[in-house]
Amino acid sequence: MDRNQSRRQVAAMKQSLFDQGLLDEQFIQLEELQDDANPNFVEEIVTLHYRDSSRLISSIEQALKEKNPLDFNKLDTLMHQFKGSSSSIGAKKVKAECNLFREYCRVGNAEGCMRSFQQLKKEYATLRKKLEAYFQLARQAGPQEIACRSK
Repeated sequence: MDRNQSRRQVAAMKQSLFDQGLLDEQFIQLEELQDDANPNFVEEIVTLHYRDSSRLISSIEQALKEKNPLDFNKLDTLMHQFKGSSSSIGAKKVKAECNLFREYCRVGNAEGCMRSFQQLKKEYATLRKKLEAYFQLARQAGPQEIACRSK
């Protein structure tokens, strides 16, 4: 596969992440910060996000197990941190699920929190898998001249 074909494939894959509602404009803003001096900047940021967010997911899971009663303030604080980290990489569906979870915390709905958290973990895993494939393909295609979202 020639380099131009590889780059078109990378662009199409990225566009599909937007079309599926998995990413928002924050991801493009991250790509705009990437340059020759740091060609893997976005991948490094996303990798850091997944490392840190794994710890937060474990903390949330632990807090959800501590029933009698659930500490909704603690859960909301943990999810607020998770939402901020997810927002920083443009994880649109994950961020939306964080908002729903936090709303369930505000009204004290334990069952809603549990359901929302399960959905959040699915969205998180889906995005992670797709971003890993995207970065692998991008590495194979080589550096891009300019980072922009195809319309």
